[in-house]
Amino acid sequence: MRLDNVALFPLGTVLFPGGVLPLRIFETRYMDMARECLREDQPFGVCLITEGSEVGAVARHEPVGCLARITDCDMEQIGVLLVRTIGTDRFRVDDTRVERSGLIRATVTILAEDPQTEVPGDLADCAMLARRIVEDLESRETDSQLRMIAQPYAFESASWVGNRLAEVLPLPLAAKQRLMEIDDPLTRLALLQRFLQEHQVL
Repeated sequence: MRLDNVALFPLGTVLFPGGVLPLRIFETRYMDMARECLREDQPFGVCLITEGSEVGAVARHEPVGCLARITDCDMEQIGVLLVRTIGTDRFRVDDTRVERSGLIRATVTILAEDPQTEVPGDLADCAMLARRIVEDLESRETDSQLRMIAQPYAFESASWVGNRLAEVLPLPLAAKQRLMEIDDPLTRLALLQRFLQEHQVL
């Protein structure tokens, strides 16, 4: 499936499907983007920056990103919008154009969702680690809307566990990007388990 006219927000982070991404928005182009997304109930696209920065001149970005849907917003002060977003679908950028404001608009192809695959026994330690991480988050933050991992939890899902671990582990952004692009959740999870074993976490 292709989507036209998707607003892109190049950021210094990698968003995974199901991931939580809070943003503090103050640039006019992104304030207008957020208002439009809220008004039309549409997502925007998050892509990892490859050259440039989050503010100022238009940044270059990775060709594969993840759609973000705004689930909550608040005006912290005049000119500063706080939004909470959840990652939905991965996409590949087909072409882009830059508006006068500096906002990037893109035509994108939605990539297939990960197959629904259960965590196999040889990767079960990853699911146990994800459970411990969630329990720690719940003990430190009672408000579910402020936690960096959103419900519903799916500890049996190889895709969900892999995505959550890839988000929280101290991996280089380029490695997170490659993990997000992988189509097979078992491959993603196996690579993460290898990293955890090499660093003696598991």
